[in-house]
Amino acid sequence: MVVVSSRFVNPAVLPDSGSNSTTMMNLHCNSTASSSLTYVGSRLRVNFKPVSVRTLSSNRRSGCVNLKCEMASVSDSDSRSVSVSNSSSFSAFELLKTSAAERYTKEKSGIMVVGLSFHTAPVEIREKLSIPQAELPQAITELCALNHIEEAAVLSTCNRMEIYAVALSQHRGLKEITEWMSKVPTILSLIVIWYLISGVPISDIRQHQFILHEKEATKHLFEVSSGLDSLILGEGQILSQVKDVVKSSQGVPGFDRKISGLFKHAITVGKRVRTETQISSGSVSVSSAAVELAQMKLPEHSLPSVNVLVVGAGKMGSLVIKHLIAKGCKKITIVSRTEDKVTKIREEYNNIEIIYRPLSELELISYASNSDVIFTCTTTETLIFTKEKVAGFPISQRIFIDISVPRNVESCVSEVDGVCVYNVDDLKQVVETNKRERFRKVVEARSIVLEEVREFENWKDSLETVSTIKKLRAYGERIRASEMEKCLEKIGGELSKRNQKAIHELSKGIVNKILHGPMRHLRCDESEGRDLDEILENMEAVNRVFGLEMEVSILEEKIRSKIGKIQL
Repeated sequence: MVVVSSRFVNPAVLPDSGSNSTTMMNLHCNSTASSSLTYVGSRLRVNFKPVSVRTLSSNRRSGCVNLKCEMASVSDSDSRSVSVSNSSSFSAFELLKTSAAERYTKEKSGIMVVGLSFHTAPVEIREKLSIPQAELPQAITELCALNHIEEAAVLSTCNRMEIYAVALSQHRGLKEITEWMSKVPTILSLIVIWYLISGVPISDIRQHQFILHEKEATKHLFEVSSGLDSLILGEGQILSQVKDVVKSSQGVPGFDRKISGLFKHAITVGKRVRTETQISSGSVSVSSAAVELAQMKLPEHSLPSVNVLVVGAGKMGSLVIKHLIAKGCKKITIVSRTEDKVTKIREEYNNIEIIYRPLSELELISYASNSDVIFTCTTTETLIFTKEKVAGFPISQRIFIDISVPRNVESCVSEVDGVCVYNVDDLKQVVETNKRERFRKVVEARSIVLEEVREFENWKDSLETVSTIKKLRAYGERIRASEMEKCLEKIGGELSKRNQKAIHELSKGIVNKILHGPMRHLRCDESEGRDLDEILENMEAVNRVFGLEMEVSILEEKIRSKIGKIQL
């Protein structure tokens, strides 16, 4: 048995070229791949096999992973063998890089979305995974700390919880994101903040989640921002929520070029679809559907004749009030933490009696007990109305419409006599009517989305040439600087600053003229009629001709970064 250092394989310890013996080695290094080394004749063959994530994790504490390399005979035709001469040293990182290169190049780094929506998961699951807007930067930071996630963004609304990511490996990225989702922190107290896991088992997340890759992921977000994937077809609030993601995530490490570009393009698509198709005309928001549902459930279909209570005066609450007034309500009681927002609503609707009540648990129960229809639209993560509290109300026909996620009204409140409880999932009754009226506009909207998907994909693919352009410039600069230094040494003596500047400008001019042609063919220039396929072919040719090894270099940088995180 020969023990091989994690730094190199010393050829001195290997048998001579005439030996037919097989050497067994134990390689100690910080790596995610196991290897098989066989010395045959004058060549050392290295085979790699991935180590499971579980194995790696179990050894993190010790700071290294023991990889036993059991030898077996290897044929000369083995395409995965690596030949190394006797005189060369072989670092452990090179072993890792070769193995990782094999893994990552099989799966191109790309955009994916992992999510749960009202299509796939009930509100009971979605509410546990909900992330407040203020927590989005922290969520991005945690996601990008995962071993296979480069960029990330989180879209969390009452109807969906979706994670968009650029993953080094699609299936490993999926596994890491799913595990992270099962540990989304939940705030239990606003005074003392305690954190617990979300309480959703990984098996439940996998049962309800959907996964999309590349063009399908792009198409999905564009449809979401356009209101085509909303509970209320064409609703406008989702576009504001996509904008909020960009606003909250801007400048956060991990919300980088591809993901930020994706979300910004999605905003453009959402605006274009609404402008060109008018798909948002009419009542198309969750808030408007809630008001329509209340009107449908009232015995006489009359909102002006009942006592209405709205809990929460944020975006959702303000929209509910707006649609209540549009339906003829003349008197609305609003419960809110502060009166500022209510004052603004009063100023906008000065002909409506709007009564403000401060948020107090005891008083809230009193207000609700005297109301016929109660809308809850808050961001609190605790239940406001429980069965025990509502059971003490005077017996009468009472409707709770809870459009909050997490919910504010306990589901079993509906067991109290005379009480009906509806949440965001129950709005489907209203949606069906609206969908039929807007179906014609959907065809046109989807056509716009597909056009924008092609444009975004072309932009994303064109980013592949950026690294090549930078490396080509650096390549030319290295040669220029080296040759200029040699020139100055040959001239000898002291040169005036003017002469030095002249030589410097001469060398730069020569390099720029030589590189002008290759650079021009790497840039997207519609005036010259080059399509994306031609540009990518040019990129491969430049990498090959100038020996830039662009893919290997990028891969090495990514591997070094991820290994650094593991070692920490």
